[in-house]
Amino acid sequence: MTTRGQSVDRRGNHGTVSIVTASYAGDFERCRLLCETVDRHVTGFDEHLILVAAHDVRLFRQLETPNRRIIDERALLPNWLHAVRDPASLFSRHLWLSFRTMPLRGWHVQQLRRMAIAEHVKGDALLYCDSDVVFLRDFDCSGLWLEEGLRFFRRENVLQDPKLGKQRRWMANADQALGLGDAGNCQNDYIATVIAWRRETLAAMCRHIEELHGRHWVEVIAASRDFSECMLYGRFVDGVLNGAGHSPTDDGLCHIYWYGPSPGDGDLARFVDHMTPGQVAIGLQSFIGTDIASIRRLIKAA
Repeated sequence: MTTRGQSVDRRGNHGTVSIVTASYAGDFERCRLLCETVDRHVTGFDEHLILVAAHDVRLFRQLETPNRRIIDERALLPNWLHAVRDPASLFSRHLWLSFRTMPLRGWHVQQLRRMAIAEHVKGDALLYCDSDVVFLRDFDCSGLWLEEGLRFFRRENVLQDPKLGKQRRWMANADQALGLGDAGNCQNDYIATVIAWRRETLAAMCRHIEELHGRHWVEVIAASRDFSECMLYGRFVDGVLNGAGHSPTDDGLCHIYWYGPSPGDGDLARFVDHMTPGQVAIGLQSFIGTDIASIRRLIKAA
């Protein structure tokens, strides 16, 4: 088991980077936009991996290039977790079922894929980009390596906001999975739509959970549907490793439109105008329903 303060990677403040996106058929056109803007603006990475369910692999194959691969979740997740058509949605959506976890929705399983990929690639860092993200400015992934280690997104003491009850549940479950109890009663937020993690740290986190609970890490985490992969990784880094190998910052790489009405062209232009100098991408949550053509016009004008 990893002990607190123990570093899992002592190779210095530089290394290779893989971009990782977990997606699904409903976000395919948004994911296509992400890929186009990655190809246009992002350098300094080895490969872009798109993680999808088995039933979406054929659709996403269209996006493959020499440095972009589509990964079937069956190569990542345990074989006792099965995707089935959900009768409650008239069989238009899927549930993931097993005797070891709660029934899971697609967004839960996307998080599990993002964690599972650590054992299947060799890169030193993983740059996660949601499929509803588009890059508007040039970005060199070598900039993820800072003086103290890999760039580590953390907003301190924001969970005190009473509106963030869901995030506090995610934090409590992360502490339970990691064996931290209510250690420090952490109020930090670690969630972003473009975020970097050390691959070996992520793999160590999964091993830590298994050694602590004597069960597969997926079984432990998915015993509840209130979990967040970002909270888990952030708490592991801060609560178990004491930040070793990471350089914390609250300056996000992505300007995010979390909630609200679907923005029109003028709203999008004003939203982009409010990007900070350090932000290189925007994230327009797919459930808001922003018109794809509007996003394309925004990209062309940027």
